[in-house]
Order: sequence, then structure tokens, then C-alpha cells
Amino acid sequence: MHERYLAELPAGLVPDPLPRNRSRYWSWRGTEVHTEYVGDPDSPRRAILLHGAGGHAAALWPYAVLAAAAGFHVVVPDLPGYGRTVVPSPGRVRYPDWVELACALTERERREHDGELLLIGASMGGMLAYEAASRTGASDRVLATCLLDPREPVAREHIGKRAWQGRAAGPMLRVLAGPLANARVPIRWLANMSAIGNRPSLTALVTGDRRGGGSRVPLGFLRSFLTSSPAVEPEDAAGFELVLAQPALDRWTPTEVSLPFFERLAVEKELVLLPEAGHFPVEEAGVRVFAGLLAAQRGA
Repeated sequence: MHERYLAELPAGLVPDPLPRNRSRYWSWRGTEVHTEYVGDPDSPRRAILLHGAGGHAAALWPYAVLAAAAGFHVVVPDLPGYGRTVVPSPGRVRYPDWVELACALTERERREHDGELLLIGASMGGMLAYEAASRTGASDRVLATCLLDPREPVAREHIGKRAWQGRAAGPMLRVLAGPLANARVPIRWLANMSAIGNRPSLTALVTGDRRGGGSRVPLGFLRSFLTSSPAVEPEDAAGFELVLAQPALDRWTPTEVSLPFFERLAVEKELVLLPEAGHFPVEEAGVRVFAGLLAAQRGA
């Protein structure tokens, strides 16, 4: 599966040779978290790469490769419900589990590494990276492709498969609090997976991936995300820098979805558009800019 996702990158941007990739399991609160470690473990710089809905470590392999080529040792977990992570009760996975795991992983990597620590968040993972950075104070920078705050009406309109689903979130949340909370349904029923990429081959790859965009998600997970709010409001954030690397042609979560949260941030910040790129950025112009941002982080 790694090779299939990597094949979506422009061939000229794929490093040769590819970096070393090791796979391990990490026991956390009864969950066996599958984690990949990419690149040189002795690098003075480390990055944690966090996926969003429909993602997993293998799907993020192209970005892990780019980060490793920029000099980072990259840690990529499969968040509960996705990839090869083993969860005792899949129907009971909730968004706070993701947040707490991301924080625990960030703190663990900080204990084991006294050099620079970058958190990279793709899609929903962008807000997850912000949460881990702001809650733990353990990272130096955040590089996010999206800052999806579900409290914002514009964000809710884009979260669901159709805009009316977001606008009807209030009554829907009351239903999802009941016996249906642990029911798992195909993620494509709830999310606009057809907009995951602007290239048909990529969209087909993601939506057909049973460990990713072709998997099932508990209805209670959706509810817990839609009712979530960050522990540290953006006006109170401190101790790290943030770059929003927004895909310029994102059909799922366009720039206006991330701007309300981004504009409130008190930390040093920068907005960079990835030209010609979709939500899952694989287009050459956008990938070149993203790779440049990774190189700039390396030299920061």
C-alpha cells in the first residue's frame, strides 16, 4: 500500500534511495498503536506526522518520505480506528482518544529527543497537531494543511458529505448520543470523501482503502469531534510557531474553513498556499512548495 500512495507523487520529487522505514507497536491504554519510524533515528530533528479522517501511516508515506529527505526522523502513528492499530472496542473510539494519544506521543518523543520537534498535521490532523502542541508545550513548530474548528459554521458546512448535514448537526448530535453511538458506518456516508483529492486515481485509492478512506467510523466519533473545542483557545496559544500550508484548490476544506481559527492565533504564524493542490496534495507545484517548507523548518 505504501508504494501505491507514493506512486501518486510526481516521480521527480521522490527521493532516491527511499529512507529507512521501521514498524513497531506501542501499547497505550489497552490499544496497540501501530507506528512507523521513517528516516535516520540519529537525526537532530524529529517530526510527528498525524493523519486525519480516512488516513493512516501508509497513506502518509509520501509526506514521511519528503520529511525524511529534509533531515527529519519521522514518527507516523495509525490513530485508533485506522491502519494497523488494534483497538479493543472499535465502536467506542472517540475524538478525545485521538487528542490524548497525540499528546502522549508528543510528550514521549520530547522525553526521548532533546532536539527540534515538529508536528505535521494533514487534514483533520492539523487541529490535532495544534492540540498536542498547545496542551503539552513540547513541540517547537506545527505545520498543518488544515485547521478545522467544528464550532465554526463554515467548517460544519464542509465537514459532511453535503452542506445540509453540517447545518443540521444540532438535531443529528442528539440522535448520535443514544444507542447508535457505537454503530460503525462507512466513512463515505458521512464525509465528502469524493473531494479527498483532485486526481481520480488518488480518490479511488483512498476510498477503496479498507484501512483508510474505505473503512467504517463510529457515529459517536463524529459526535465527539463536532462537539469538541481546543483546550487552549488560539488567543492563548504560546510556545510554538505555526505554518498553515493550505492546498490552494482544496475542494473539501478550502482556505476559508481554516482562516477563522488561523486569524485568532496568538503565536507566530504564516499562511502558505500550495499551488494547484487538492485536499490530499500530490500535484507537483504544491508538493514542491510543501517540500520547501519542510526544508525551511529544518533550517529554522
